[in-house]
Amino acid sequence: MGYAIIAAAALAGWFYLIAARGAFWLASVRDDGCPLLPTAWPAVIAVVAARDEAGCIAESIGSLLGQDYPGALSVVVVDDQSSDATAAVALRAAKTRGASDRLTIVAGQAPPAGWMGKTWAQQQGIELAQRQSPAPSYLLLTDADIVHAPDTLAWLVARAQSTGSVLTSLIAKLHCESFAERALIPAFVFFFQMLYPFRWVNEPERPTAAAAGGCMLVRCDVLAQAGGIAAIAGAVIDDCALAARLKACGPIWLGLTERVRSIRAYPGLAEIRQMVTRSAYAQLKYSPILLAGTIAGLALVYVTPVLFALFGRGGAQELGLAAWLLMSVSFGPTLRFYRMSLLWGPALPAIALVYIAFTIDAAYQHARRGGAVWKGRVPLKT
Repeated sequence: MGYAIIAAAALAGWFYLIAARGAFWLASVRDDGCPLLPTAWPAVIAVVAARDEAGCIAESIGSLLGQDYPGALSVVVVDDQSSDATAAVALRAAKTRGASDRLTIVAGQAPPAGWMGKTWAQQQGIELAQRQSPAPSYLLLTDADIVHAPDTLAWLVARAQSTGSVLTSLIAKLHCESFAERALIPAFVFFFQMLYPFRWVNEPERPTAAAAGGCMLVRCDVLAQAGGIAAIAGAVIDDCALAARLKACGPIWLGLTERVRSIRAYPGLAEIRQMVTRSAYAQLKYSPILLAGTIAGLALVYVTPVLFALFGRGGAQELGLAAWLLMSVSFGPTLRFYRMSLLWGPALPAIALVYIAFTIDAAYQHARRGGAVWKGRVPLKT
């Protein structure tokens, strides 16, 4: 009887996730359609924080300078104390396109106490951008491993102008070619949508707020009203922290896209673990209690259905099979978005176990290092 109750609880969890959590699993909030075009195209400056990105930044900067955008567009790269040729590669990419006059490279300074490396780099870039002429109406905050289709910026601005969004963000399609990527990357996106249902993010009356740091179009005046990047100086999950600040000032929008993609490869498990552990414990507010509760919740929803389905008896086994089927089906739309076989669906419990291990490792790494790490640096304490 006790096993049946646990199995029923897991199944009830999946009924809730599928029926009552913003239809996140459908992966249907995307940049489809053509927003109403503005009568005038405002000036935009793209700010790229780059540290040791010589391998990616040429393609990224080339895609920014190659935008089919009718308004004024320039790019500011903050070379955040790179040990490689990041700045030189970026400049060469601009010269190749004959657009070096639209690229400014800033030599970044070491972050002061209380700042994460990325937020401090963005702060330096934004300060310079705000002094340029024409003064930008929008900032495009993006990363050095992100490549934008030629119509990306025009779509973002049109969407922001037509809906009044103060933040318009697209979650870059992540690199998904190696076995490790194919096994784990679609699930990463699935879990992100589950944590922050995009429909809820996009509803002004709901408190849910999130963004994807690889592509965020931000209104300059509202950013200043929200306290600027300084308001999230020490945030590890800086994109979602910024989204929360900006949603208090106006509507925000987040969706999936094929227009924006990350070219950063994750060839093995170690590289994906590093990506996840950087922010997993921060998401839990560095709380051992939340960590324990999260592990227990994930185990109940993802692991126990398989155990009951394989080793249970009677009603517990049937309930376990039903929950396993529901989670497999729910994973389908995200798998299709990544052009993956639906046969990966039943593997979601095993994939979730890997992410549980990553989360535990994130807590261990935080305790061992004494703080969060970005690009090899632990922020100075205030």
